[in-house]
Amino acid sequence: MLCAAELVACVIDGSNLTDSFERMLDARPGWPDATRGAVRDLAWSTLRDFGRGDAVLDRLLHSPPPTLIRALLLVAIQRLRQRPEHAHTVVDQAVQAAATAMPGLKGMVNGVLRNALRQQSEWASWIGANPVSAQAYPAWWIERVRAGMPEQWEALLAAGNQRPPMALRVNRRRCTLEAALAELAAAGIEAKRLGDATLLLAQPVAVARLPGYAEGRLSVQDAGAQQAARLLAPRDGERVLDACAAPGGKTAHLLESADVELLALELDPRRAQRIRANLDRLGLQAEIRVADCCDLRSWWDGRPFDRILADVPCSASGVVRRHPDIKWLRRDEDIAGFATQQRRIVDALWQTLAPGGTMLYVTCSVFEQENAAQIARFLDRHADAECVPIDASPDCQLLPDAEHDGFYFARLRKQA
Repeated sequence: MLCAAELVACVIDGSNLTDSFERMLDARPGWPDATRGAVRDLAWSTLRDFGRGDAVLDRLLHSPPPTLIRALLLVAIQRLRQRPEHAHTVVDQAVQAAATAMPGLKGMVNGVLRNALRQQSEWASWIGANPVSAQAYPAWWIERVRAGMPEQWEALLAAGNQRPPMALRVNRRRCTLEAALAELAAAGIEAKRLGDATLLLAQPVAVARLPGYAEGRLSVQDAGAQQAARLLAPRDGERVLDACAAPGGKTAHLLESADVELLALELDPRRAQRIRANLDRLGLQAEIRVADCCDLRSWWDGRPFDRILADVPCSASGVVRRHPDIKWLRRDEDIAGFATQQRRIVDALWQTLAPGGTMLYVTCSVFEQENAAQIARFLDRHADAECVPIDASPDCQLLPDAEHDGFYFARLRKQA
């Protein structure tokens, strides 16, 4: 419980959750998978319901406690909501954690949680008293989603508070989908087929349990993200650019789909190393360069690309259930900043696309300013660009559901 609280405290103080967890794992190399999973699940679920836990604590605290103690109380409240039948055990664990971290406050933790249990019948009304706690999102996020999707906003917010599904991509260069299904079944892992190379697991499992993962027969990749390679549809012999490539899942999928000459760009040297590690595991080859994709002079040799994957930086609002810290670290004004960055990227990359070539614009956002509105402005600026329909629609907005996360796709062709 204390480790989960430390992660929540990192986010309260403004740190990225995934980075904080990776640092924690680096400091504890001997942790078994079960411990890693338990800490991760508790921290992530607490942050998904962050506003709800605060609604309870606000009624119980007379003054703000230190950040770590506040985080510990939030984790304990989350555990009490998940496992009310284990109430006394949860309180005892929280008190023990407080005694380890801040011994002088263990009595306060004990008193707050026991008071919370006495008033547990009131929690629902406390949580439902305002939209932030009822929906477990910041007010600006709620209003942005409500304005953009007035008929779907509640379902969209609810989906973002659920545990995400786990999907696999079968490396068709090393394995068939049928063989992968058989291997999973033999390992006691239930899965179903979603597409030509996509499998959806009934329950998430540790990567170490996946048969064939280490040998490069499988990759973990959301089913929505796997649509990028299908929509870009590279052909043998083409020159392809993956402009914002790390960690390399889409890069690898493109290489699994066709024999292409692929250049993968990544601004962060450490993240570029992850691309190489992914490709090495899968037995794939690409040129990987550390560069700013907007600075053409630093990386482009003047040879045009037949296809470009522009998986641009964004708010990540469509994958918030995987990264719940985003809800509390993002600010409303950040969206305009992302939109400006996206504009710079697509305008620069368009110069490198061959006439008749295709660029696939991708975000993992559900906000219109980063998606349809961005593409509308792009088409206004570029008279030689046209949208290629996706499944009979001008573009494609996937909303998070039981099978995939939220993504936006627009397919743009440069007129010859």
